[in-house]
Amino acid sequence: MSKFVIEGGTRLKGKVDIGGFKNAAVAIIPAALLCTGKCIIQNVPKIEDVNVFMDILDELGAKTSFLNDNSISIDTTDVKECYLKNGLSKKMRASYYLLGAGLGRFKKASSLLPGGCDIGARPIDQHIKGFEALGATVDITPEGRVNVQAEKLVGNKIYLDVVSVGATINIMLAAVYAEGRTIIENAAKEPHIVDTANFLNSMGADIKGAGTDVIRINGVKNLIGCEYRVIPDQIEAGTYMIAAAATKGDIIIDDIIPKHLEPVTAKLKEMGVGIEEYGDSMRVFYEHELTPVNIQTLPYPGFPTDLQQPMTVLLSTLSGESTVVEGVSEDRFKYVNEIRKMGANIEFTKKHAKISGINHLSGTMVQATDLRAGAALIIAGLMAEGITEITGIQHIDRGYEHIENKFMNLGAKIKRVKDEE
Repeated sequence: MSKFVIEGGTRLKGKVDIGGFKNAAVAIIPAALLCTGKCIIQNVPKIEDVNVFMDILDELGAKTSFLNDNSISIDTTDVKECYLKNGLSKKMRASYYLLGAGLGRFKKASSLLPGGCDIGARPIDQHIKGFEALGATVDITPEGRVNVQAEKLVGNKIYLDVVSVGATINIMLAAVYAEGRTIIENAAKEPHIVDTANFLNSMGADIKGAGTDVIRINGVKNLIGCEYRVIPDQIEAGTYMIAAAATKGDIIIDDIIPKHLEPVTAKLKEMGVGIEEYGDSMRVFYEHELTPVNIQTLPYPGFPTDLQQPMTVLLSTLSGESTVVEGVSEDRFKYVNEIRKMGANIEFTKKHAKISGINHLSGTMVQATDLRAGAALIIAGLMAEGITEITGIQHIDRGYEHIENKFMNLGAKIKRVKDEE
């Protein structure tokens, strides 16, 4: 195992290029299972979740390869079933997309319940509701294996009881081959839902309304391979935006879609952060002392839950009080105990945090409890006085491509070392 060692106190300066959106890539890769042919997917981030998905597809019988320039090739012609035999699905949350893709193509699929970050209960009841509405039966064994199957899939109107990104995508995947029309109401609107729908349409699907709360899918008979480019990662971009503000830095963030970042941009501007937009890039810089703000995470286009932890770290050293309300995930404040080790004055419950700003954080040894908490701890280490050591960085590698290299290129004093313990 490795850890990050960070010497804080350096202002970030320079330019950082943003990679492909992790949350889009881990939906698009399993969606390739729906066609009998080869897909070339470009701008795929080099992260552990992508590696796991490629291993899963290989075991199912697909021919996969990593190409140059962050592209991958997936040929699923020889895949005959979607039965995940081992525990690879436990390594990440997005493995459940293989249930929708397998159900769509083979009318059956089987996988262990998904794993991923420990940020509270994340049930798949809305996924099951959608599959059943299309005509499938769903069985979950005592061992935690999910089996879905159908004689045939028939389009239906499906109202999601809660806005769920995963359920919205999974129903889309299953419904592309369903007879007739499927309508998803109260659908999630996140950019990676639009990206997944665009990928499916590039293969020959008929999906309209992605990005709104009503998505209409007209079933088709066949999908073919295609070439497709994944959108930029708004969460990675937001992480560097917050890091620039936290270190009183001045950086250019390149290869982005500024509209996807509007909730983050608005809050940083409210705090007093300088932001200039230039088409597909953005300058984020420190102008003067920042003021605290209140934040509530919400489904898109609200403030993203995946940036709640980095923003809370930034707020921890601003003079005054801030509140953060978690409106998406059930238990996403576990990492606060690690920030407290660095001196932060934060009171929290499962859904609410009250932050009383202090002068500075102090470096110490902390542990990443999940992917986005790990990114927050890196920012905390960059802000802190002294040396910070972060263990559990395998969580960070699941979603950030070469994160230490990108921060080093901005002047950060960060290195990955082997954890002797």
